[in-house]
Amino acid sequence: MSEPTQGTWLTQDAFDRLTAELNRRKETDRKEIAQRVEAARQEGDLRENAGYHAAREEASLNEARIVQLTEMLEHAQIGEVVDDGTVAAGTVVTAKVAGKEQTFALGGQEIAADVPAGVKVFSPDAPLGRALMGHKAGETVSYEAPNGKRITAEIVSVKAL
Repeated sequence: MSEPTQGTWLTQDAFDRLTAELNRRKETDRKEIAQRVEAARQEGDLRENAGYHAAREEASLNEARIVQLTEMLEHAQIGEVVDDGTVAAGTVVTAKVAGKEQTFALGGQEIAADVPAGVKVFSPDAPLGRALMGHKAGETVSYEAPNGKRITAEIVSVKAL
């Protein structure tokens, strides 16, 4: 039995940045790539035309990203984090996980541009993210890792992005 899918959590800045990327890919990139495909097609034999195949590959990748962005933005959960010290999507958490201190942000990979340099982004739906959600600094939680091991995590600090 699977849980209902939640949308990707995004800051307003990340949502706006991704919306701008989607618009650029649909309105500008799509036309430019189509022109490159057509120009390469005019060169003749398509079986041995590397430029044509490269342009078609670029078109395919662009269309795949358009589909990905459209889906993500349609289901995005947009919000700003309340900086009350509680672990939530959009917070940067420092925790001792299995005895090793690490700092990470909780959210979708799309917020990576919003996090401090060197800080990894973990999904709030990952086992560690789910275990920490709703807890505060000083609390210790345990969770089951994908390999079946029980892991303890002590929350050292929590701050909003």
